[in-house]
Amino acid sequence: MAIPGWQRADSPFHSGERAIQKRLGALDQMDNFGRRIIREFLPDQHRQFYSQLSYFLVGTVDTGGNPWASILVGEPGFISTPNDRTLHIAAQPLYGDPLTKTLKVGIDIGFLGIELHTRRRNRVNGMVSNIGPDGFEVQVSQTFGNCPKYIQARQFNLVTFDPAVAKPLHTFTTLGEAERQGILAADTFFIATAYLDDAAGVAKGVDVSHRGGKPGFVRIDGDTLTVPDFAGNCHFNTFGNIEVNPRAGLLFIDFERGNLLYLTGRAEVIWDGDPEIEAYAGAGRLFKFHLTQGIQVDSGLPLAWSQPEYSRFLEHTGSW
Repeated sequence: MAIPGWQRADSPFHSGERAIQKRLGALDQMDNFGRRIIREFLPDQHRQFYSQLSYFLVGTVDTGGNPWASILVGEPGFISTPNDRTLHIAAQPLYGDPLTKTLKVGIDIGFLGIELHTRRRNRVNGMVSNIGPDGFEVQVSQTFGNCPKYIQARQFNLVTFDPAVAKPLHTFTTLGEAERQGILAADTFFIATAYLDDAAGVAKGVDVSHRGGKPGFVRIDGDTLTVPDFAGNCHFNTFGNIEVNPRAGLLFIDFERGNLLYLTGRAEVIWDGDPEIEAYAGAGRLFKFHLTQGIQVDSGLPLAWSQPEYSRFLEHTGSW
């Protein structure tokens, strides 16, 4: 039997997402598609998927309106689903992670469950309903799956850790050499965006998403990052949020050293027709990020990773 899709009369996409879908000629197509695959509950396969994860990407917004992308870590089973509309996360934020300050009852929150080694990923958005000594609960508002494009496959091992143990940490408002080198070597990062205005209606919330490319796919000019955007699933959750709220939070993971680089700042999209796009083969548009503030935590991630197996979808993309 088919799993029911979106049951509300209102679109599962807000005005920013729909504006971009319309711009690219995909509005009706995505409305129909979204109503089939976006839900207000967790299908059984998603509940099983989350229960087997050892890491969970998180998107939140601080009191200044700045989005942050974060990561939670735990033994498989640290994410559970008491019912199909509730997530229970039995984990504490890692030392220095912005989530230590943003996590509060009543906030909007977004998650990306991703298995790099299988390239499976599913997303869920909701509201934090309770925080206790063993973690917190979230009431689900939207769930949906994503395609495996541009994901670099990596195996991992979870290392014994205490999230409260201090690690070397520094904050900054301009990129130093260490941050630059980490970004230039990256083949993966995660991005959090949000549209929390009441005008968004049932599509209000925070999103966190994956971006992948060949090492060097993120260009640095001063404190501005430029990233190519490749053909995806046309949801445009990230760019739709930026359309109405031009802020973003990025998380870069150093898979060799376990360093975590958290950035937040102003975001914009460079659309087709701009000659800058021609500098990167395969790009349909560009994403620009202008740094406001950042946090670097050395050896902050208790996961050891294998070398990557690059996505076959990168074969037709170039470099700057």
